[in-house]
Amino acid sequence: MSKKPIAWIVDSTAYVSDILAAHPDVHVVPLTIHFGQEQFADGVELTSDELYSRIRNAEEFPKTSQPPAGEFAKLYEKISEDYEAIIAVHISEKLSGTISSSKSGAEIAEIHMECIDSLALSSGITLLVERGLILQERGMNIEEIALKLRSEMKNFRNYILIGNLNQLYKGGRMSGVQFYLGSLLKIKPIIQLTEFGELKAFEKVRSQNKAINYLVDKAVDAYEKDGVRSIDLMHGNVLDQVEDLKKLIQAKVPNLEVRVGEISSVLAVHAGEGTIATLWHVPAE
Repeated sequence: MSKKPIAWIVDSTAYVSDILAAHPDVHVVPLTIHFGQEQFADGVELTSDELYSRIRNAEEFPKTSQPPAGEFAKLYEKISEDYEAIIAVHISEKLSGTISSSKSGAEIAEIHMECIDSLALSSGITLLVERGLILQERGMNIEEIALKLRSEMKNFRNYILIGNLNQLYKGGRMSGVQFYLGSLLKIKPIIQLTEFGELKAFEKVRSQNKAINYLVDKAVDAYEKDGVRSIDLMHGNVLDQVEDLKKLIQAKVPNLEVRVGEISSVLAVHAGEGTIATLWHVPAE
């Protein structure tokens, strides 16, 4: 029996959309969440509800870690029995060492792999893989698909409203001074993944309502100025708030498709409960 041409790999920081979940060639490799001596596979052994409950009650802040190269190698050796090659799309290398482990796993398994640094996370990864699956259906080979996806990463846009400054601080993503001032002034920070895959502070808003209105304005601008016709809204355990945000956006741009999903448990550890992110790709010219 002939092998299939391409297996698709994402790590668990990606949003697993209905398209990815239903596709037989897409495989998800979980990162690990550590609570003291206990550890859990992201999205497999710990639900988001369980995670948030543990974080609220934990004495020690949880940590996260990338999958080891051996775990990737084990999967890739199995995949090599049925597939000719792999396209792996991972969380930004500036945020995690997952890409390095994935590459090492492919070398151990001796399978050809195109490893793509998404320079993103969550549905930023998802959008690339969904685009790649379309390109594969159109007949592109693995090298052509990888080249096209890498060229389209520059079109990624995102605005992330952090839900919990305390978690961002404890996770080492902000300084003590920033945390103190942010808490004192009740600032709602909006951060962004840059074109280099790094997180940076983008805007500081003084109330939740102003922050939500800011996200609405960015989505409307994307539709009216950049020709964007679909966006993703990702959230950290605040589905009601995101559904309200979706209604506000579509009240202004009814033809904009808005997909709602939840951030992974690994991302929730750092960004915190209440986080809301808007993400999309600007159409290529």
